[in-house]
Amino acid sequence: MTAGPETAPAILPAGENLLVELRARLAQAPAEAVGGHDDYDFPVAAQPAVRAAVLLPLIGGPQPSLLLTRRTQHLARHSGQVSFPGGRSEAHDLSPLETALRETQEETGIAPAFVTLAGYLDRYVTGTGFDIQPVVGVLADGYALAPDAREVAEIFQVPLAFLLDPGNRRRESRVWQGRSRSFYAYNWQGHEIWGATAAIIVDLAQRFGLAR
Repeated sequence: MTAGPETAPAILPAGENLLVELRARLAQAPAEAVGGHDDYDFPVAAQPAVRAAVLLPLIGGPQPSLLLTRRTQHLARHSGQVSFPGGRSEAHDLSPLETALRETQEETGIAPAFVTLAGYLDRYVTGTGFDIQPVVGVLADGYALAPDAREVAEIFQVPLAFLLDPGNRRRESRVWQGRSRSFYAYNWQGHEIWGATAAIIVDLAQRFGLAR
């Protein structure tokens, strides 16, 4: 994918225009193959990854924003980390969209009827063994939040303009299992957004021609 100028748009489309803009820039079907991975999280062991899906819930208005969750501290995987609502696909799920909507309702209380599909990003593989299909949706007015206290410690919003601006993200590296691995990261009001979550956001930014 070719990136354009490294500046964020001065004004982002809002309301129905946001949905139109997203659909023009996103794939309208799930990805056939893995398009990328978070460098830090990439699995070392060669084993089949578990299929999963997450929702990027966008909120329209004069200043569109992205809704994110912070996981509770007691979870076995990625405890305390910022993530998108979502999870592993179940046998009865007919599509990644169905997985993302079901998991989003379970975790945040947002009903599927309040989500309008905008499109799909590249699939990502994580070091914990998940093959994630990101689904982008726009939330309708009137949605209600009822977070599952067992999984979600907090739900918060980040302005989309902040996330699309290359100047607000950084590239870091850590030694993991004896190897140096790099990853994207953002910091928003004390929330550290990194790993696969940040990499998926960067993919979204690239669809707007904004990368670094």
